[in-house]
Amino acid sequence: MTDDSLQSREAALLRAIQRDLPLLSTLLEEMSGHWQYEDGIYRFYHQSFKVYALQNATLRLVDALTSLSPSGTLDAWFSQIVADGTGKTFQPEHNQRWLAETRPILEAFFHAKYMLEMVCKYGRELHEPPNLLPSGWAAVLSLYGLR
Repeated sequence: MTDDSLQSREAALLRAIQRDLPLLSTLLEEMSGHWQYEDGIYRFYHQSFKVYALQNATLRLVDALTSLSPSGTLDAWFSQIVADGTGKTFQPEHNQRWLAETRPILEAFFHAKYMLEMVCKYGRELHEPPNLLPSGWAAVLSLYGLR
């Protein structure tokens, strides 16, 4: 891929982010609020099956992030983290393996929320793709296979 082609794809991503920024910001606000972030993480420490509800939040975040991708794909490691932390159904025996069963749920949520935070932050701050990459923007570019 040429530098011009890469810059063009980065600019297209930034335009897509800015186009959808109102919806993305609303989603981020919801995911940062009491019923997703605060209560969801508490449920892990309380050893409550309600932590499993974070999987739905994670999938909503991933859907929003995927909607910005022209190819419809995201970074393979990110996708693996999401796969490992979703699609789980609580079983009583999970209480015996609580950390092994539920930490992937939190990890997937944290990664997806982080990416949406960076998408929103740099969608507001950038007017064009920068030459010197802030770490968060570089993470976003990595998510979309542009780094």
